[in-house]
Amino acid sequence: MEVSIRVPMDRVAVLIGKRGATRKSLEKAANVALEIDSDSGDVSISWNPEKTDPVKMMKFPELVKAVGRGMSPQKAIKLLEDDCFFKLIDMREWTGKQYLQQKRMRGRLIGSDGKIRRFIEQNSGCEMAVYGSTIVLIGDEEALPLASHAVERILQGAEHGTVIKALERERRQQKLASRRLDYIQEKGDSAIAGFDDLVPGLADARSRERRYKNAQVDPEDDEAVNEMMELAEDETIQYAEE
Repeated sequence: MEVSIRVPMDRVAVLIGKRGATRKSLEKAANVALEIDSDSGDVSISWNPEKTDPVKMMKFPELVKAVGRGMSPQKAIKLLEDDCFFKLIDMREWTGKQYLQQKRMRGRLIGSDGKIRRFIEQNSGCEMAVYGSTIVLIGDEEALPLASHAVERILQGAEHGTVIKALERERRQQKLASRRLDYIQEKGDSAIAGFDDLVPGLADARSRERRYKNAQVDPEDDEAVNEMMELAEDETIQYAEE
């Protein structure tokens, strides 16, 4: 099976690495074969479906796209993990094709000395790369929405201070929600056992009740009723007058 992707020419060397080291490490990590055309930027990915992990087969093209759009291979390789996902945002949806607008927006997304990009990464848990007219985000299912919302707010023209406060607030809310879910899960797992411990003999009573129910005879089952009424060899019925 084979898939082809084209990456920008100035990212071809990054994908290959010194003496092909990066390409080889990526091939080994995903059990695929890469053919990279240095003249066109075309990348062909091939693999044996019987030997390659299906998840890695599905995600590897995204890994190549991420490297092609500015992400370092060392960070992009995280995409091969089951709980790591990829999102590409095209700023032209907000800026159009105007080069100066795109340049200004790249500056706003990166910030002075990369401060805004680092803040988004640190407070969302995502990896972020800004390249040309695109923004690449890599993170888990909780981190990706946080970073995506922050990037989109900047693209919509929000002030950095507003974006920072919103990201911090959403992160706090997410942590609280996660703690509540953990508490509910823990409480649910221990609720029955905990209640039984509080009431002496309750567990034994419940056990007896289950045994009693299992021993009951269905009155509609004639065979079972007759079997219950039969006397064993050592059993007799005695009648006494009052």
